[in-house]
Amino acid sequence: MYNQGRYQISFFSLEQLVPQDHLLRKIDQAIDFSFIYDLVQDKYSQATGRPSIDPVVLIKIVLIQYLFGIRSMRQTIKEIETNVAYRWFIGYDFTQPIPHFSTFGKNYVRRFRGTNLFETIFQRILEEAVRHGFVDPEVLFIDSTHVKASANKHKYTKTLIQEQSKKYQAQLEEEINQDRIAHGKKPLPKKHQPVVKEVKTSTTDPDSGLFVKSEKERVFAYSFHTACDRHGFVLGTHVTPAHVHDSQVFDEVLEKVTRRFGLPKAIALDAGYKTPYIAKRCLDANIRPVMPYTRPHTKDGFLHKHEYVYDEYYDCYICPQNEILEYETTTREGYRVYRSNPDKCKDCPLLPRCTESKDVTKRISRHIWAEYVEEAEHLRHTEENKRLYAMRKETIERVFADAKEKHGMRWTTLRGLEKVSMQAMLTFAAMNLKKLATWLWKSGGSKLRYLLLLSKLIQKQRIHVGQLLKQWCLSTL
Repeated sequence: MYNQGRYQISFFSLEQLVPQDHLLRKIDQAIDFSFIYDLVQDKYSQATGRPSIDPVVLIKIVLIQYLFGIRSMRQTIKEIETNVAYRWFIGYDFTQPIPHFSTFGKNYVRRFRGTNLFETIFQRILEEAVRHGFVDPEVLFIDSTHVKASANKHKYTKTLIQEQSKKYQAQLEEEINQDRIAHGKKPLPKKHQPVVKEVKTSTTDPDSGLFVKSEKERVFAYSFHTACDRHGFVLGTHVTPAHVHDSQVFDEVLEKVTRRFGLPKAIALDAGYKTPYIAKRCLDANIRPVMPYTRPHTKDGFLHKHEYVYDEYYDCYICPQNEILEYETTTREGYRVYRSNPDKCKDCPLLPRCTESKDVTKRISRHIWAEYVEEAEHLRHTEENKRLYAMRKETIERVFADAKEKHGMRWTTLRGLEKVSMQAMLTFAAMNLKKLATWLWKSGGSKLRYLLLLSKLIQKQRIHVGQLLKQWCLSTL
């Protein structure tokens, strides 16, 4: 009979059933998860209460969910019950019952909520990749992706919220007033009343934000702002509601990475980050900004802004008819405004293509930090910038594509900023772990890994040749 094998009694161990090249075997050899015990030591009582589920088992169960993109913890437990490799990974044989799917949720509420446990696990895996010489933080690739929230887009309330001031607001206001004084204008007084705006807040998940994908499609979502290196290792992430603009979170993402790796040599960004402040922030820190071309927002049939030449020496603009646009004022937003002479404009043959203003006056605005954007624009034409920007599709864009296709990051089944931040950390920790384990498996042993790491250090002149011999001897013990 074809099904007689169902009733065959066999003697075997799980070790014999898991293929030698299975991903979980590679992960088990790549990292020792016993470090988790030290992270949660103060969360468990050794003297009172009944025996708890091993914390390493709990974390491994969650990693299985994110490594293989399983949609929920309930489904993960069902998969572990019947999957030999999953049981082997958590150390449970066929006779041991798998923990209930609610076990992790209860432990999260009672022990892990409000801690940095998941960020520490992410950092520990990243440290292991750094130790083996796989991470190259000299060039950062920063971008964000939207993850749909577990919230009905039709259930919301309209609320008034206070607009969050920019981190660099004080610096901008100071330079605006200095610019106004230099032009003979009075400094602007400080705003006493905060700016308030109306937003749609989800009643299901109030922490999410409304993301407008198109005129017809609007969803509540979160933004995962992320930085990775040239090899696709995620170096840092920061989660915000989807209505927060990418440029507002740039500093937080950069600071998370630089605290561990120091300042990079270059940062590749998309058009959402091409702002005067970010260009200034990069160039002031001696970081090469790699930014794309952005199309002008001029109406069809009108002269483009680049056709009006800025004269830095006389601080004015010159129009295509060689007439001067003189300085008028500096706005609270940091823009100098230059205006033309209406007496000369009214008879100009280019007037229909120049302006539609009723007072027949052309005005051009220029940010007080515009020279930094212009420098970034000049660098855009260099071969180095072209090469680095082309790498975005192989790095940060591939990270997001893999996270959504293979690791279940198209939407979140969790609600609340804290839990969604946990999902981001675990997703990227699983991706880094997968890459680390695969690379170590391919590298073929610890001695070869030592040689790869030491050769890189020698090339960067960070280690003496004598130290090479010493470390080689240690690696052969």
